[in-house]
Amino acid sequence: MTRELYLSDSYQTRCEAQIVSIIDEKVVLDQTVFYPTGGGQEHDIGWLIQGDTTAEVLRVKKEQGEIIHYVNDSSGLSIGPVSAEIDWKRRKGLMRHHSMLHVLGSVCFKHFESLCTGNQIYQDRARIDLTNITELKTEEIEKMIEEANEEVEHNHPVSVRLVPRDVAESISGSIKTVVNLIPESVKEIRLVKIGDIDEQACGGTHVKETTEIGRMVLLKMKNKGKGVTRLELMAEE
Repeated sequence: MTRELYLSDSYQTRCEAQIVSIIDEKVVLDQTVFYPTGGGQEHDIGWLIQGDTTAEVLRVKKEQGEIIHYVNDSSGLSIGPVSAEIDWKRRKGLMRHHSMLHVLGSVCFKHFESLCTGNQIYQDRARIDLTNITELKTEEIEKMIEEANEEVEHNHPVSVRLVPRDVAESISGSIKTVVNLIPESVKEIRLVKIGDIDEQACGGTHVKETTEIGRMVLLKMKNKGKGVTRLELMAEE
């Protein structure tokens, strides 16, 4: 199993690792700073550097418990030590937009007990599907976004903790709902906490404090049916 360094430090951009397997263009490391696609968040890109060889990492996926780094050309790589480095600009954009959704989700939950039923996070924008807000007009949605921006400006600290599954399940509100969707085999739950306004089960990368997010702006709003509304937003720097 690859050690996932991004879970404890989203700001670590580089690490020394060991290549443990190479199959065609798929490379597995013993530890990595590369985030694999998951939880609605896109994967990191970057480079694997070994001696005079630099292989570009184009895609990262978790497959059967292993984190696979898909490179453009593995012919110059071999089993052994390697430096792994992510594209920081892309990672920072993903972090900002992921944390943005958590802040907005907390405001929607506070007023309407909205729950997130799906999301997609890109470097320059993100979308979120929320329950219980289909009857709201655009100006009412904008008001909620403005409240979320006020929370961002409060500069709440963002922290991460791991708790036993039974502890997470005992927490009331949206955390319990989300934890119930996580496979029973997962016995330790990673929680991301934003000040005193939000705490969610989440395996993604986040900023350290909310002012790093920037100002969120609504791009699109769509009724997805079955009581779900999709909001697409961007965080302006």
